[in-house]
Order: sequence, then C-alpha cells, then structure tokens
Amino acid sequence: MFDDRTDAGQQLASLVTREGIDADIVLAIPRGGLPIGRPVADALDVPLDVIVAKKLGAPGNPELAIGAVGADGSVWLNDDLIDRLGVGDAYLQGEKERKTEAAREKAETYRGGDRVPDIEGKRVLIVDDGVATGATTIACLRQVKSEGANRVTLAVPVGSPSSIEELRGEADEVLCIEAPFQFGAVGQFYRVFEQVPDEVARTYLED
Repeated sequence: MFDDRTDAGQQLASLVTREGIDADIVLAIPRGGLPIGRPVADALDVPLDVIVAKKLGAPGNPELAIGAVGADGSVWLNDDLIDRLGVGDAYLQGEKERKTEAAREKAETYRGGDRVPDIEGKRVLIVDDGVATGATTIACLRQVKSEGANRVTLAVPVGSPSSIEELRGEADEVLCIEAPFQFGAVGQFYRVFEQVPDEVARTYLED
C-alpha cells in the first residue's frame, strides 16, 4: 500500500488537503510519526512538533498494552484487560509514574530544550504511521484535549478498523486512508518499515 513512511506522509498530506482540514500545528507521535508529519505540516504550512505517550505493559509481559500514559500524566486504561489479568492498583500506579517520566524525558529530548508549544485554543492535527491497538494514540489525544486544544483531528495512513472506530469517540475527526478488514500489524502495509532512530526522527522537526 505504501512504499515507506515518506510516501505514506505524502498521501496523507493529499488527503488532509482534499478534506479541507485546518490546523494551527501538527503533532507527530515519535518515532514513526515524524516522517509522516513532515509532509503534512509542509502541506498545511504550519509548525511540526511531537506528542509523546508510552504504553503501560502488563505484568510479566511488557509488550501487552493494558493502557497508555501521556507526558503530562493523561492516562487511558484497558479496564477489561486489567480485570482479566488481575492487575493490582499498586502495579498500575508504579507503571504509570515510571512511564509518565519516560514520556516526559523523550519529549524533552526531541525538542532539544525548546519550549513546549502552547496549544490552548488551537486546532491540532495528530499524526502517526498507523494505529494498531490505539492505546498510545488515545493517551496522546487526551493529553492534547487536557491542554485546551480547540479542535483535535487524528490522521493516519492505516489502522485497525476496530481501533479507528474507537478513536472516533476520542477525536473531533479521524482521517484514515485505509482500514483493512484483514489487519495484522501496521508494518504489513509498508514495503519498507524500518525502525526510525531518534537522531533521524529529530531531523524531521527542522523546517
């Protein structure tokens, strides 16, 4: 479907333009969202910055997301999964505090000491390279809302149909080029889907 993230970003920029989306700033979810966000921000002629969230891993299985937390502490929890796994409050609180600090540090690393953008009253467009479970995306959306954004739009090249539908309840508008019924992972829809090193990802923040 997409050659690489740059191709996906260009296609997403075309969709955003066709849909007449207005934004004051584009916020990319690092690392993979930054190559997507650059062409979108350029097409809209607005600044590009980052919005960071970290997933909360299950006990003994850190890759299984039981929720996610934003750099400001905004949290989303998968209550059904937490109940099924019997995850205790003490574990959740510890994981939340640890991952909030990790998200805050990552955001500061990407900004290189630049101040956090003021998004109060602004129209914000959040982008990523795709949506699987939607956990970190929800945390990012809630973080932006808590900071007083006037309107929050999410735009991604590809996503799980169920996650995209759930995200419509979190954002004012959701744009997705494709939500294939047979969705396994985001990477299966890219010919090239390599990890984006932090030092490379940061270059996309440069005008």
